[in-house]
Amino acid sequence: IAFADEINRQMPGYVVGLVADALNDRGRALRGARILVLGVAYKPNVSDTRDSPALEILETLARKGAQVEYHDPLVPAVQVGTTTRESIAWSAADLGGRDVVLILTPHDGYDWKAIVRDARLVVDTRNATGGLSPLPPHVLRL
Repeated sequence: IAFADEINRQMPGYVVGLVADALNDRGRALRGARILVLGVAYKPNVSDTRDSPALEILETLARKGAQVEYHDPLVPAVQVGTTTRESIAWSAADLGGRDVVLILTPHDGYDWKAIVRDARLVVDTRNATGGLSPLPPHVLRL
């Protein structure tokens, strides 16, 4: 159990590194990158953000200079560090203007096919795109 707890504590840093590496591989820096996070709740289809790794991920990405916004249909606002962030309205058609779409909580209702179709780069930490085959090269899974 202690080992699993340690892995869970390290996961936010790992995800931030994965996003940074994916951007670097495409000639883009994390600083200044436009990132949309999908889902900040602890688990799908709930509004509870207690112990959600998404909060640390949002805070770290912002601290490293990324322009981070989030959408969560169940969490209209959330405290991230000393800042209150609000969920943005979005549509799949707007995703092309983002450098990364980062899937952290796969709530029902997201159209994964449209997200994959319209986003330039998707980092899927929860296997939300698992039903899509073949997997396009711009989709990275944890």
